[in-house]
Amino acid sequence: MFSLLPDVDLLIVYHCCQKSMEVSKQVLDLHFTLRTHFVPFFKDRCFDKKAELCAPLPTPTPEGYRVVYFRLADPDPRNFNLLEAVRTFMMVFDMWQYEEGTWPGFVILIDMEKATLGHVARLDLMVVKKVLYFLQLLSLIRPYLRKELMHLVNAHQTGAESIEKLIPQKALPKEAGGEYKDFDTLREELFKRLRANTVFLRDENRRRVNESLRPAGKPSPAEKEFGLQGSFKKLELD
Repeated sequence: MFSLLPDVDLLIVYHCCQKSMEVSKQVLDLHFTLRTHFVPFFKDRCFDKKAELCAPLPTPTPEGYRVVYFRLADPDPRNFNLLEAVRTFMMVFDMWQYEEGTWPGFVILIDMEKATLGHVARLDLMVVKKVLYFLQLLSLIRPYLRKELMHLVNAHQTGAESIEKLIPQKALPKEAGGEYKDFDTLREELFKRLRANTVFLRDENRRRVNESLRPAGKPSPAEKEFGLQGSFKKLELD
């Protein structure tokens, strides 16, 4: 598997693991094992223009973290599909990091204007658990406690000054009260970027583990984390 990895992937993991070679090896194994077993998140990676808007913003936080803006495209809960939204996010995130390399960290900014209780009712809890676990891996690759996870989630009212501590209001899309590009422009530009990176996305889909090559008697990271039935062992949700 590792022979298929470009240098930029190895450098990103090495950077996130604070330059620990041993931890980097374990994280690479876990990372691609999860991508192998979380098939619905990564298969059929094509962008639908009707999908949720997932747009990397050019302005970083004061700490240098990069920000990705996420917003529902359709307010009708009957058309909401969390799995499709996650697939779109992962595709955009992979391309974005491939283009830019390492960051000090990243922030997911979710615009909840169109979200309703009807959307919450359509959430698949197993998909939510897998998303949270995978995001742990993406953000500094360390297992967060429940209390620490809660500290990573912050709510801001529309137009509130508190968001200025995260990112300048003017850096947001126009429809979100900022001075950046409008939603239609962002969606069209994102579509063009993804089409320009089809070779990268195709090659990424080939970077998967072959469990038959794992040493006999050695459980895979997926077995350690989820067990044979796919239940989480380390991530607890109240």
